[in-house]
Amino acid sequence: MNKLIVAALGASLSTGVMAAGDAAAGRAKAVMCAGCHGRNGIATVPNYPSLAGQNAAYLEGALKAYKTRERKGYQAAIMYGMAAALNDQDIANLATFYSEIK
Repeated sequence: MNKLIVAALGASLSTGVMAAGDAAAGRAKAVMCAGCHGRNGIATVPNYPSLAGQNAAYLEGALKAYKTRERKGYQAAIMYGMAAALNDQDIANLATFYSEIK
C-alpha cells in the first residue's frame, strides 16, 4: 500500500517537471533564433525580446505554448512556425542555453 502511495505521489509531482536541457545542444539549435533574438540572446530588433538570462522554465513554457498555438499576441504567428519544428528536448535545450547566458 505504501509503495502505491509513493508511486502515485511521484507520478503526480513529475507531470509539471521540465526536461533537463543541454546548453551546448541549445546553442547549436539557436542558430534558427538568431535572426530575431540575436546570436547571444540579445535581440537585434527593438520589437523582439532578448532571451539571454531569461528563466528556463518560462522559456520552455512559452515555446511549448507557441508550439500548441495556445500563446497569442504580438508576433505569435512567426513563433508558431518556429516552435512547430522543435521537439520537447530541443525546447529544453534552447531554454537551458538562453537561461545560462549572463
